[in-house]
Amino acid sequence: MTQQVGMSPHIGQRISARYGELSAQEQRVASFILDHFDDLAVYSAADLARLTGVSKSTVSRLFRRLGFESFQAVKRHARQLRSLGMPLVTDTEAVGASERFKRHFEREQENLRRLLASVEPGAFEAILQALDRARRVVLVGFRNSYPLALHFRQQLVQARDHVSLAPQPNQSLAEELAGLEKEDLVVLFGFRRRHRMFDALVEELAAMPCRLLLIGDATAASHAGQADWWLECPLDSISAFDSYASAMSLINLLVNGLLHQRLGQGRARIDAISELYQELDELAP
Repeated sequence: MTQQVGMSPHIGQRISARYGELSAQEQRVASFILDHFDDLAVYSAADLARLTGVSKSTVSRLFRRLGFESFQAVKRHARQLRSLGMPLVTDTEAVGASERFKRHFEREQENLRRLLASVEPGAFEAILQALDRARRVVLVGFRNSYPLALHFRQQLVQARDHVSLAPQPNQSLAEELAGLEKEDLVVLFGFRRRHRMFDALVEELAAMPCRLLLIGDATAASHAGQADWWLECPLDSISAFDSYASAMSLINLLVNGLLHQRLGQGRARIDAISELYQELDELAP
């Protein structure tokens, strides 16, 4: 029996729906699974029985009650959920604050380490050159990717002009992408869970004369070959929701690199913007 995440309730929903029907021992195992969801890969069914103080038959019975044929099926289901970016609430309150902070710090640190280890310096310099020399830079992001694209634009416009964000609210993409030339650069953010049109959009952009920088998590890596450059940002967190700290750090690295790439022009633009802030009285002191 293969579990399809998109076609049946995920494990958290199954446990919530049937928790009251479970025996006290089964409830202990169910709670343990949710509390240690990210670590399921390192456990066996025997480990679950030992760590929760129940028999292996109790563990097997719980799996069947939840609609899984074995613990391996549970693991496959868990991997699917994580790869899709589906939030699954775990009992983080069962962990003390200091331990939770420690685990969070270690996970964020590991995400950043993996990101930086995956970036080839020569490719990074080529990306900075493209950001510097492009006639236009168009940033594209949907859903979870939109705030990242918006922030990247806000940073880039401090250092250069002709930077746009697409799509504009309640608008379509076609108007923004029509007429792109080889002197232009599109930065496409592709973080899970992506819009249905994402695959078609990558194909369209790959066929255009513009250059394409794709930034996303591991689930977008299959599109890396269609882009001129691919940067992968790990999103792992200690609980339900993905962490975008590594993506924000990458944006910071890129915009600072660009600023130093064009220091004279960048400083002049920053000064001009600051003067306009004062003349328009836009910002508080």
